[in-house]
Amino acid sequence: MNTAPDALSSALQMLTALAVVLGGLFVVFYFLKRFLKRDVAGHGTPLIRVIANQYIGVKKNIALVEVPGTVLVVGISNDRISLLTKIEEPGVLDNIKEERSRLTPSFSDHLQRLTTRLKPSRDRD
Repeated sequence: MNTAPDALSSALQMLTALAVVLGGLFVVFYFLKRFLKRDVAGHGTPLIRVIANQYIGVKKNIALVEVPGTVLVVGISNDRISLLTKIEEPGVLDNIKEERSRLTPSFSDHLQRLTTRLKPSRDRD
């Protein structure tokens, strides 16, 4: 009489148990995300936004940070963040926003570029 478990049935039992555990985790995370609103700050628009970030060395960079009404130029190093200057002139702020919108393509631009790349060419027919 062979009392050793069959390898195939053991593997199926293990995969079924794994699927049940992962499915349960997925359901728990779904309900946590749905019912526990983590948007504490407000209604979807952040008040502080990083416009640009330029690395100038190892763990050293300069960032443009937009806060309502002004743009801050900050230097960031390994252990310190320093305010370099404030930009409050309306003309300069408009230029920065215009440059940012020109350089940063929107989601729809990315999606359109991706779909045109994936569409089959109709010229070959």
